[in-house]
Amino acid sequence: MIDAEAAYRRCEEITWSEARNFAYGIRLLPPPKRRAMAALYAMARRIDDVGDGDWPQDRKLAALSDLHSAIDTLESGRAADPDDPVLAAVAHASANFPIPVAALHEIVEGCELDVRGETYATMDDTVRYCRLVAGSVGRLSLGVFGTRTAGRSGAHGYGPGAERPVEEIADDLGVALQLTNMLRDIAEDHRMGRVYLPEQERERFGIVPGQWAPPESVAALVQFVASQAVVWFERGLVLLEHLDHRSRACTAAMAGIYRRLLARILAQPDAPLERRVSLPAWEKGLVAARSLSGLRP
Repeated sequence: MIDAEAAYRRCEEITWSEARNFAYGIRLLPPPKRRAMAALYAMARRIDDVGDGDWPQDRKLAALSDLHSAIDTLESGRAADPDDPVLAAVAHASANFPIPVAALHEIVEGCELDVRGETYATMDDTVRYCRLVAGSVGRLSLGVFGTRTAGRSGAHGYGPGAERPVEEIADDLGVALQLTNMLRDIAEDHRMGRVYLPEQERERFGIVPGQWAPPESVAALVQFVASQAVVWFERGLVLLEHLDHRSRACTAAMAGIYRRLLARILAQPDAPLERRVSLPAWEKGLVAARSLSGLRP
């Protein structure tokens, strides 16, 4: 059986090497929360790696079914394989934080949609996918962060005195982040046979079926979806009001990096067809520093 420290250390290695944007945020957390978040990331990464790998479809689906079983075991408070550092770390983290482990099933479900080649007819369908693969991460993160409120938002909802569950706000921020990811990765996803932007909107903007062409139509669609992501960010960033200082800084750093990516995409909506839009390390560091000082992204 691997000990908890070794398990967490391995999860942090995975996080630092595979998720630079995520890592900039969680470095701002105190060590116990940072380790728990690294464990959750490593588990999500394992799920994604199945979907993105080279196995045939039936083998991928079988592996994802096994992950559902492993998550069931984690829900009972145990690791299916106590020598597996990722499972052991998630089990330890969920014993120390009220993490809604069942939300990991949603990430697997999203990956199953990828493996089966699911297409998305409407913007609502795309948002539903975003909630599975990213909103779930927001809710998992809340289990680690905790909240400074009783779990409901105040008058920052829509309409006087409107209230929304904090989990719903985390879901909304996840949608914003995932839409930004989709825009950034249009070309890469297309090479993998995946199209996440809705068919209805693709047709409306005059995009050739099965292609990302003509460029001016794609740029118009990108700008439309990016403007939708801006609205989701405004809804989701209300979450910051419910978090303690370090958890707020972590969330603001990750959201801030993605908001800057989104701003670049809005300024050059044809860029995702040519290259993967990214930020230099110095700019990510600046966003993290601003977040730690309490500034809103």
